[in-house]
Amino acid sequence: MADITDIKSIIYTEKTLGLQEEGYVVIQTSDKMTKNQLKEVLREYFGVNPVKINSLKVKGKKKRFRGIEGRRDNYKKFYVKLPEGTQIESLAV
Repeated sequence: MADITDIKSIIYTEKTLGLQEEGYVVIQTSDKMTKNQLKEVLREYFGVNPVKINSLKVKGKKKRFRGIEGRRDNYKKFYVKLPEGTQIESLAV
């Protein structure tokens, strides 16, 4: 079962702020989370029943710091369409 701790952050960029006007919220989560788990979390903690959810996996980049190679974490991005006239309270901009 998914928990709210699997949600890493809400992504705020120029593109996502434009999508918010259309009723979308972009959420970054751990790479293990599924659409159904995210739906449960949004219902349970925020009281919102999403209309539509699209997801994509983002692979972590290889990075080099002082000659030592490392890798950023993989994560999932969810584009969540909220019902018209609703928004997530703690995520309001």
